[in-house]
Amino acid sequence: MDRAAHPRASALRFTKMHGAGNDFVVLDLRDGMPAPSADLCRALADRRTGVGCDQILTIERPRSGQAVAAYRIWNSDGSSSQQCGNGARCVAAWLVRDGAAGSGDFALDSPAGTHAVQPLGGHRYRIAMGVPDFAPQAVPLAGFDAAQDEYSVDIDGDDVRFGAVSMGNPHAVLEVLDAATAPVATLGPALQRSGALPQSGNIGFAEVVSRDRIRLRVFERGVGETLACGSGACAAAAVMMRRGRVDREVAVVLPGGELRIAWPDDTAQISMAGPAAFVYEGEWLP
Repeated sequence: MDRAAHPRASALRFTKMHGAGNDFVVLDLRDGMPAPSADLCRALADRRTGVGCDQILTIERPRSGQAVAAYRIWNSDGSSSQQCGNGARCVAAWLVRDGAAGSGDFALDSPAGTHAVQPLGGHRYRIAMGVPDFAPQAVPLAGFDAAQDEYSVDIDGDDVRFGAVSMGNPHAVLEVLDAATAPVATLGPALQRSGALPQSGNIGFAEVVSRDRIRLRVFERGVGETLACGSGACAAAAVMMRRGRVDREVAVVLPGGELRIAWPDDTAQISMAGPAAFVYEGEWLP
């Protein structure tokens, strides 16, 4: 690349981060820079010709009086997302390192609301992720008027059963005997396209290992299967807790690492605790 043809003033600074293997390109837009276009998001996310990531996170000025900053989420296909738990922890870690968040508890604005953040030490953070909403209209689900423990749709002649919940973004959770062998790559996109989830959704395949442990794989909307999904871990835990299959505090083990999910009761906020890691800093030369 001819760097002389790309003056440094046009370079877009970024931070590469990950939370339990769910990886991000983080952009600081607090100076009023415009949000990345869909084309730029796809270019940044490309793992061969770009930086490579599951999602792009933009850090922006706060939208509420109690937050230190806001963030938005852009999928690798250029579409926007309403929530990302692993991304929230990475934004929290970025702001702590930047000095904008101080050393104690603070709050962040996301597209889904305002979230309390608790630094736990050791590069770990706990995020209050809101109250899970099981109303079909909130997910949203098509063809169902009342909340059900389990929904059923026909996919290519098979009766597929799943729980559904909104974590600020749509989730379907299928309980499976073995998450390692679950048909994530085929059934995930098939359920997304089925029409049951008119805005598509994140499809979780959850194996209950014990009262305090779930194994989970997630086929994310706009991304595909990822090593971890924070909101998906909350959704899987909430569905299994409501069914009485697990305790109100569980470890959710994803391919990229472990998250701790706690939901004291149905009216409380669900919380997620896990790691956030810095990988490197760079400049994108358009």
